[in-house]
Amino acid sequence: MLSRRRFLAISAACCLPVPALAQELHVATGQALGARVTLRLSHPDAAAIAARVLAEISRLEQVFSLYRTDSALMRLNASGTLEVPPFELLECLTLAGAVHAASGGLFDPTVQPLWALYAETAVQGRLPTEDERKAALARTGWQNLRIGPDRIALAPGMALTLNGIAQGYIADRVAALLEAEGLADILIDTGEFRALGGDPRGGDWPVHLAEGGQVGLRGRALATSSPLGTTFDAAGRVGHILDPRTGTPAVPVWRAVSISAPSAALADALSTAACLMEVKAGIETLCEKFAETRPESITPA
Repeated sequence: MLSRRRFLAISAACCLPVPALAQELHVATGQALGARVTLRLSHPDAAAIAARVLAEISRLEQVFSLYRTDSALMRLNASGTLEVPPFELLECLTLAGAVHAASGGLFDPTVQPLWALYAETAVQGRLPTEDERKAALARTGWQNLRIGPDRIALAPGMALTLNGIAQGYIADRVAALLEAEGLADILIDTGEFRALGGDPRGGDWPVHLAEGGQVGLRGRALATSSPLGTTFDAAGRVGHILDPRTGTPAVPVWRAVSISAPSAALADALSTAACLMEVKAGIETLCEKFAETRPESITPA
């Protein structure tokens, strides 16, 4: 009930003729951010490409994972400071800061103390008390985070979660790696989609939404968030997207929000923030603040 399942599936063709797509896909599996990773490639060197991609995912896990005690993020959370932080962490936090500002603070990775509290009390079969929630909320706040190329620092008691952006960021980095390899026409799915080129059979990559409908992707990304997509309780009523203003789970105004953008990290963060907005116009205005970004589907609860 507390895990966020993320799957990575890559279907790739490097300028292959259509008949070649009928060949069996190479499938490789691994783990990323606590979820199963699956890579599917149609290419003569698929095994070697898959090995390089899995190595890159493992490297990025060492930056963003909340499961690995020695990851850069966990070391930052444990000590409150991180000297000479990895470029990827700085880049991801910079984008997170831009979405935080554009959303009026609705996207806030400093909610980790709240998330940890809800996870802990869920194991005990209860919700946090008001005093517990207020105490955890007092240890949040983007304004208390200091980000610099040589050092990242948190205020006492703070901690970060990048679960609302890191999956998309990893999809973007995998796309960049494969593009550097000279590959094209790839669809990456980490739970957030990243299309590098279009469908090698012609046209855009068709991505079907869980709430119905289809979005065509070509050189773009798509992310979907749902307030009740992952829950802390067996009844499925206490969602995992927490409001940084109150410390309580997002009111499920929307069943799901899907946003497309030039990058999966941006789409991921925006769709998370959108789940905390109460009117459709607010989501549309938020997307307008970023170039070539738009809501593809906003489904009421």
